[in-house]
Amino acid sequence: MLKIKNLSVSVNSKVLLDNITLSVKQGERHLLSGHNGSGKSTLVQTIAGNPEYKIESGEIIFDGTDITNESTTRRALLGIFLGAQNVPEIPGLSVMGFLKHSMIAHRHFETGQDLSMAEFLESLEFARKKLNIPQEWLNRSINVGFSGGERKRLMLLRLIMTKPKLAILDEPDSGADADTQQQIANTIQEMTGTTFIFISHQQKFTDLVSPTSVTTLEQGKIKK
Repeated sequence: MLKIKNLSVSVNSKVLLDNITLSVKQGERHLLSGHNGSGKSTLVQTIAGNPEYKIESGEIIFDGTDITNESTTRRALLGIFLGAQNVPEIPGLSVMGFLKHSMIAHRHFETGQDLSMAEFLESLEFARKKLNIPQEWLNRSINVGFSGGERKRLMLLRLIMTKPKLAILDEPDSGADADTQQQIANTIQEMTGTTFIFISHQQKFTDLVSPTSVTTLEQGKIKK
């Protein structure tokens, strides 16, 4: 699903990743471990295409396609989902509006066809009930006034609805209570058609997810 070859990355001329080579197989639950500052978030942001991170050398192959120089938008449409640690508040854009535009874009990219409102609402209602998300949340602005745990549940809502090929979750357990952590772990376990890369510093949460493989980073390199 994902092959990273000899990847070196910098921010403001400072090298943060040094010659990373890594493979993630289809269907894995792949844990990235390591101390703070080891390069985990840099790696996942680079995979997702954050332009603040400059690729100095190497390549990223996703599902057989070289995406090293692809835009963030293109990577998302190809099936890469990023659940970041710090998500922005977007006043004026409702949760429902955001989800609708996202699903319309994915459907058109994948099939060239439009998504009907009936199909969107059916998918939304299924995911909302599964996650026990109140109806009134859908009309609120993205992340405005939501707690850390509530934001994680909105992330899960988007994850379930878009069904990405690869989901990258950067400390999804951070700021989430025990019930929400269990809900996140359950969702990861249930979405067998999606490959997961996740970062966590909490052993209890890691045990809930039960990773199938682990890569440890240390000072921007893979620890042997």
